[in-house]
Amino acid sequence: MTDERLTIAVLDVDGVLADVRHRLHHVERSPKNWDAFFAAMADDEPLEKGISTARDLAATGHRIVYLTGRNESYRAVTQAWLTHHGLPEGRLVMRGNADRRPARQFKPAALRRLAEGGTIVTVVDDDDAVVAVLRRDGWPVVHATWMTAEPEQQQTLFDAQETHGRT
Repeated sequence: MTDERLTIAVLDVDGVLADVRHRLHHVERSPKNWDAFFAAMADDEPLEKGISTARDLAATGHRIVYLTGRNESYRAVTQAWLTHHGLPEGRLVMRGNADRRPARQFKPAALRRLAEGGTIVTVVDDDDAVVAVLRRDGWPVVHATWMTAEPEQQQTLFDAQETHGRT
């Protein structure tokens, strides 16, 4: 007997599909300028490895879900960015506006809900802490390492995701 459930491929946005390095300077020091950081997201360059991964997963018949730590107030700009860069159609799952849980808590909870609707065949994420938790919990994870950043930029992005619950 074969599993007739949908297969789902889950991809993060920032650091997997979108290059956020150009806007990290807004949140490197205190006080952090979150408004400027998020205002610049429409100008993120695409990360070709992430874009091709998403296209390949869609081409093999998997339903695409974009799971991002961005909050709901940025849905329109995020959806426009995905469309502008020719990403496959997919569901966009975002953090609630008041949700400041670390990504390593938010994303596993979201994956459990997504798994109720199909079989998750891969999760592509760049956050070391998220990848570690997902691997520990048995999710099929691809660690996206193609957005190379300076060590201080990596720490800034980690802090935004894990300490501030912002992306």
